[in-house]
Amino acid sequence: MAFDTQTITAEPLCRPTARSTAILARKGGGAVDIAVDIPADFRLQSGERLGQRQVVGRLHGRAGAPLVVVAGGISAGRFVHRTETNGLGWWSGAVSIRGPIDLSRFQVLAFDYAPEAADGAAPVTITTHDQARLLGLILEEIGDPVVSAFVGCSYGGMIALAFGALFPERVEQLIVVSAAHRAHPQATAWRGIQRRILQLAEAAGRPEDGVALARELAMTTYRTAEEFAERFETEAPAAAGQAYPVCEYLTARGKAYRTHTTPARWLSLSDSIDRHNVTPEAITTPVILVGFTSDRLVPIDDIRELAARLPTLWRLVEAPSLYGHDAFLKEDEAVAAILRSALKEIDQ
Repeated sequence: MAFDTQTITAEPLCRPTARSTAILARKGGGAVDIAVDIPADFRLQSGERLGQRQVVGRLHGRAGAPLVVVAGGISAGRFVHRTETNGLGWWSGAVSIRGPIDLSRFQVLAFDYAPEAADGAAPVTITTHDQARLLGLILEEIGDPVVSAFVGCSYGGMIALAFGALFPERVEQLIVVSAAHRAHPQATAWRGIQRRILQLAEAAGRPEDGVALARELAMTTYRTAEEFAERFETEAPAAAGQAYPVCEYLTARGKAYRTHTTPARWLSLSDSIDRHNVTPEAITTPVILVGFTSDRLVPIDDIRELAARLPTLWRLVEAPSLYGHDAFLKEDEAVAAILRSALKEIDQ
């Protein structure tokens, strides 16, 4: 799909001097998991401790190549590219051999967000800054290389901004897609309803049903009214209480997700999105911002505000899409063009 580009700075006046990208040695270009013990004295910003003992990342691509960190929405994790053990990765359209994030050119690190989905675990109050610090532990384990680019989408974009604010010396550029410096109140309202659904279902002893129903509501916020109008008929069922076509779709999506996570983990990560807050003026790392004008969760005006306040903005790209917040997963050609342009000058 064609898209409009508003360029604040078409090209940076100067790019950072290349720094060390020394990284954990490994054979070939296959993927490998990196499990790192969380220090006993590690505390979240809330003062809480995580129940899990390790944070796990996964390295994909050519060993020794420049490092790109990739992070997505709260359903994403370390399996960003297809693997022998996990089927199709959550962003294999972008991360692949000769893809926009080319695994023959780069080494890609993705990681599993905390908290892990453990049965019986309670929610924790965790921030995007906490996630950035956990990522820092993985980077230390692999030799503390300078990250050539941090590509963050949705929640991952929030983590990228937090990482840039906390560790400007550890990353050379941020590519932030469908994320802003704070959550929008309307999006918080939608997520708040989802959290109450999860809590009610948990109290009723039906946690999986709660996850499914909350996912159904979430799906209506990820996409657009225009897409739903194109995809679904409005013909009424035979009797009240039966499903309309769009409801059948949502029910199927909810059922497919019901065992994907736990209520406690979803509550924790959903709250983390709404708790997210960074000061744009504090981010000195160069940033490329990408926003979709149909996104209702991250309105384009919020991304424009972020762009206006960043001291080292390289580009702001605004793109139309039928798919709203999910556009970064659906608009392959548009996203590929942006990523290739952003990554083309990274030294090999």
